[in-house]
Amino acid sequence: MGPRRIVSLVLLLAVSAPACGGGGDDQPMPPAAPAADDPAYSVSGLRNWYLVGNGLTPGNDAVDLRVTAPEGTTGVDAWIDGDGPYALNAGGADFVGPIDVSALPAGDHQLLLALPDAEIAFASRQIRRSHPFYLFVSTDWDDSDNRPLSLQLQEELHATFPQMKLTHFVGPYTFTDPAVSEQRRGELVDWVKMMRTTYGDEIGLHIHPYCNFVDTTTVPCHTEPSTVYDAGDATGYTVEVSSYTTEEFTTILQAADDLFTTYGLDKPTAFRAGGWTADEGTLQALANDGFVVDGSANNWARMEEWMGQQNGVLYTWNMEHWATINDTSQPYYPSSDDILQPGEPSSGVLEVPDNGILVDYVTANEMLDIFNANWSGGALAEPKVLSIGYHPPNFSSIYKTTLTTVLSRVEQHLAANDEGPVVYATASQLTKVWTR
Repeated sequence: MGPRRIVSLVLLLAVSAPACGGGGDDQPMPPAAPAADDPAYSVSGLRNWYLVGNGLTPGNDAVDLRVTAPEGTTGVDAWIDGDGPYALNAGGADFVGPIDVSALPAGDHQLLLALPDAEIAFASRQIRRSHPFYLFVSTDWDDSDNRPLSLQLQEELHATFPQMKLTHFVGPYTFTDPAVSEQRRGELVDWVKMMRTTYGDEIGLHIHPYCNFVDTTTVPCHTEPSTVYDAGDATGYTVEVSSYTTEEFTTILQAADDLFTTYGLDKPTAFRAGGWTADEGTLQALANDGFVVDGSANNWARMEEWMGQQNGVLYTWNMEHWATINDTSQPYYPSSDDILQPGEPSSGVLEVPDNGILVDYVTANEMLDIFNANWSGGALAEPKVLSIGYHPPNFSSIYKTTLTTVLSRVEQHLAANDEGPVVYATASQLTKVWTR
């Protein structure tokens, strides 16, 4: 059976008995579209957007329209892209669905409403079926502590955008830095747990390999190569995560797990490497320790501020290792042999490119340009994601204003408001959309 005939069969089963049989040479001809709707009929109940569902987001699979017809009307038929008729259920002066459109592919489809056997429909509408556009907002805990003002501004951002879900990539050094008191650690834990409970945020893991953390494990702390200093970094902060072998980094991840569970944060399953410096070995370590998603693939061209700064390595490392990642890069399962290419064998960790990067490096207009590069405003033939975020240690009122501008614009297209395909998601939730 062809795709249109399959759609017809699914639709046929969802409504009351059609006016005629379901196909073949006896299939009645669809009516012509009207030059204008007949004002004698009132049509309501249609959505502007019908999402194609997946493992994370339920689909809008039923057209629950209502037609109020003139007295004496005995039947109303629906036609979709010329397929039908699908007789609406009669209830007094109203004729109602639902019509099952779960098999209808993504795109714009014409719905015609007509009297049985009419040559011209009395109303024409559009059914727009689209895959979701996911907005993934994250925070990278580069430092051991976050200023009270930063926490306050983040709370204000959440209050302004209550549907937003953040993925907090928390640093384990918060719990090993001797400069952070036990009381302050408890305050930070309580805060991020509150964000998770209140808004459904995710608590992931962010590692800059600070020696005060790595030294709590059996792995010797590396002080080079540094992405900033030619002579290395005695603190470990700017050292490349990829300098650790798979075995070493597996041990480091397990130590972070222990700290998280000790402080009631639960074992994380989402990760981003400090400086985005992850490689194939890092992904294998993540898989070894039960992580399901990584957000280290970096849209390096958007961090041109680092070009030539310090020893220049942060920019050149990202340019070389994430060479093909750009504004429109989308999630994939990297090959174990090439982190830039999907394929098998694979560690099985989903890579979600940081295509919109962090607010430190892009303006509101740049973030919106990236959003527009991924979605032109019509129905999406496949799911898409925009990744944006910020560093809590330097999150300021200026950065908050930038994100407020971006989110205000993007939220004009929220699926929850039937204004578009935009849906908020956390890092680990995206593995329900992009399955291996």
